[in-house]
Order: sequence, then structure tokens, then C-alpha cells
Amino acid sequence: MRSLCACLLLIAATLTGCAGKSKADAQAQAAFAAGQQQAFAQMQEARRTSIRVLGSVKNPEIPWTDGLTLAQAIVAADYTSRRDPSEIVRTRQREQIRVKPKDLLRGADVPLEPGDTVELRP
Repeated sequence: MRSLCACLLLIAATLTGCAGKSKADAQAQAAFAAGQQQAFAQMQEARRTSIRVLGSVKNPEIPWTDGLTLAQAIVAADYTSRRDPSEIVRTRQREQIRVKPKDLLRGADVPLEPGDTVELRP
């Protein structure tokens, strides 16, 4: 997406002439750098092996271990809210599954994989 912006800026620079070319070049370089940073951040996220837990927790990063489940991760994250979460969402590679806390308490546990993110929604 960012590289598309850079291409559009370059096209605009050639259409506006020399006066705006240096400004357009600077904008294109900034857009390219931003695109590189975004790509690097996505690569880092893909390599993450821990489980990230979002919400009222003391430990937002849980080391992944073979066989780790959603319930175990929530316990390890040390949920701190006085109220039970209304919804739990597990995200894996942008795919989300919603888990009702009551289902989890009834034993419908969900296995986790390295890099998963768990969100405990109030």
C-alpha cells in the first residue's frame, strides 16, 4: 500500500515539473521508508513465538509452550479485573475466533499456537 503511494507521488512529481520535484522526491522517499518500516514490523510480528494477551492482565506476554491452551494463557497472564470478560477473542494471522467465557469455563478450551493474540474484552 505504501509503495503504491510512493509511485503515485513520483508520477505527480513528473507532472508538476522541476520546481515541485525535490519536494515530491522527499515525499516519495518518506513514503518508501514508512513502507519499509511497516513491512519490517509485520515480519517481526510473524516471527513472534509468545502469546500476547490484551486486556486487564499483569503479564501481557506469555511464552508459548507445546500444548498451551487459551485457559492456561489467561491464568498465566494473571487477569486482574473484578468482572469476568464479556468476550474473549483469539487472533491468529488476522483470523479471529470469538470464545464465550461461559463456554471456556464449561471446558471448551482452545489450543494456542506461537504468535497468537488473546483479547479479553470487558
